[in-house]
Amino acid sequence: MKLRRRLTVLAVTIAATPLALGGCTADRKPGDRPAEGRAAAPELTVTPTDRAREVPVSAEVGTAVRGGRVTAVRIIDDKGAQVEAEPREDGSAWVPSRPLQPRRTYTAEVTATGDSGKTTTRKTTFTTMPESTKPEITSTLYFAGNRTYGTAMPVTVAFDPPIPKEARADVQRRLFVKTDPPQPGAWSWVSDGSQVYYRAPDFWRPGTRISVRAGLEGLPIGKDRVGDSDRTATSKIGQQVALEIDNATKQMSVLRDGKVVRKIPVSMGKPSTPTSSGKMVIMEKHEYTTFDTRGSADPYVVDVEDAQRLTWGGEFIHAAPWSVGDQGNTNVSHGCTNVSNEAADWLMGVTQVGDLVTIKGTEVQLNEGNGWTAWNVSWDEFVKGSALPVPAGLRPAPSQAPHPGAVAGGSPVPAPSVRGG
Repeated sequence: MKLRRRLTVLAVTIAATPLALGGCTADRKPGDRPAEGRAAAPELTVTPTDRAREVPVSAEVGTAVRGGRVTAVRIIDDKGAQVEAEPREDGSAWVPSRPLQPRRTYTAEVTATGDSGKTTTRKTTFTTMPESTKPEITSTLYFAGNRTYGTAMPVTVAFDPPIPKEARADVQRRLFVKTDPPQPGAWSWVSDGSQVYYRAPDFWRPGTRISVRAGLEGLPIGKDRVGDSDRTATSKIGQQVALEIDNATKQMSVLRDGKVVRKIPVSMGKPSTPTSSGKMVIMEKHEYTTFDTRGSADPYVVDVEDAQRLTWGGEFIHAAPWSVGDQGNTNVSHGCTNVSNEAADWLMGVTQVGDLVTIKGTEVQLNEGNGWTAWNVSWDEFVKGSALPVPAGLRPAPSQAPHPGAVAGGSPVPAPSVRGG
């Protein structure tokens, strides 16, 4: 990803469809042509349209140039104040660093320069809409700032209620991820629209800094809802750690930098409450927590130590001193992966939120969206979930796939229900 210069501007947003609001174009008529030997100035279109009203506070300054490139953008509000903005990678718009204010007037001045050095400048003045009275869609960004995450950490945004299919492209355009060093990825929606994940074709490289913005405040979503908030976070990727759990052997392999550093006996879900098989990610870590399944078909309340969540449905890795005699030979849990107190305490010091956990050989498969399931499908399947085109060249490295542990802090809000076991 190229380093992009930041300009101090006050910006406008046409969020998903920059040209839908119209624009200001050159005064030259379509049939006119420049005189022989005389270089033409670039053609420039800017949106929102001049004198546009009821513009969403999520608006961007759309720019379309023919015969040149944008070389200056300045946007000010009705009090003369400026705000930061930066261009989209494709140059189609300038995105303000924060949402615009309701019932305010903004003026954007854009200059484009042609190859000949001639310039064209267009100015547009528009007014934002009043604060929306439509119900908000609640979004949750599962990527906190100033944390260290594992190499399989997907950037996850959850929505309540889910985003309908026809609105997902608009929402996805307002989700931004930057990586340093550059490691581009793609977004993919869970089929019901309740979550969207961002990951690269390969696992994050250790030391990578990831900056995320979910700029959804005031964004029109469908016909009758708007986005709730504008959130940002920057964190880094830590050491390469992965866990592999095999039901056939009842053993967990712990890998650092692709090398097995320890094997741990486990007891998993008994046949009536089996553990899920699949590729999942550690979602949160608790030194102490309580599993409360009252109201379920198998109610119980139990305090546990050193618990690491793997699914929204309540599958954890945790200390279970009551099953030590079964660990390594018999599955007796309610779906969790049981280990000894000593092993659980050791794991808490080794793992990170975002580490890959692969479980195989159990009676059931991991369901889509039950946790952060971005790695539970191939890259080709993953990109099918994007609401926008994905560059054809964005693919996993062609070399022989390394062990997950070789490429493979923050605690997201837990799901309302906790199964445990």
